[in-house]
Amino acid sequence: MKKIILASASPRRKELLTQIGFEFTVMPSDVEENPESTLPQDVVIELSKQKAGDVWGKIGEDGQADALVLSADTVVAIEGEILGKPKDDEDAARMLVLLSGKEHQVYTGVTMVWISEEGKKEEYSFYVCTGVLMYRISKEEISEYVRSGEPVDKAGAYGVQGKAAAFIKTVRGEYSNVVGLPVGRLYQEMKAWDLL
Repeated sequence: MKKIILASASPRRKELLTQIGFEFTVMPSDVEENPESTLPQDVVIELSKQKAGDVWGKIGEDGQADALVLSADTVVAIEGEILGKPKDDEDAARMLVLLSGKEHQVYTGVTMVWISEEGKKEEYSFYVCTGVLMYRISKEEISEYVRSGEPVDKAGAYGVQGKAAAFIKTVRGEYSNVVGLPVGRLYQEMKAWDLL
């Protein structure tokens, strides 16, 4: 197996990779997140490619031969609006009001970059979409949840694996995708590319 470099500082992504038994090092990307794309699936692919490219450039040619750079980007989409991480508490509350009582989609784009056995640089990206239906959330519940600080660094202003689990009615698709990395699909793709 190649040496995996995770181009993300997300503690959730680290936990998920550890959960499936992967060993890896963390090297976060410094890329500014300003996508040109407007569709959620295109946005997450574009940003994950940028992050992977940034870290690939950082490790330099000496480190690239036996390395696999893995990056991901997650957004929440509802009724045509893409929700990234909230700017502040007010923005977090606005997002939660939008999500309350409705189904939304969570998109994660994943990019892998590595050198093939033929010595050629390979890059492969995919995205996974999971549907999440929330119960109605009262104003008081939203205020309390925002005060907890949990929404701060999370797409859509909630963490499915945290306190917001109380608001989730159903999840259609891969659960780990909602946490931030679709590890089931990732494992299958790595197997298909003979990267395990």
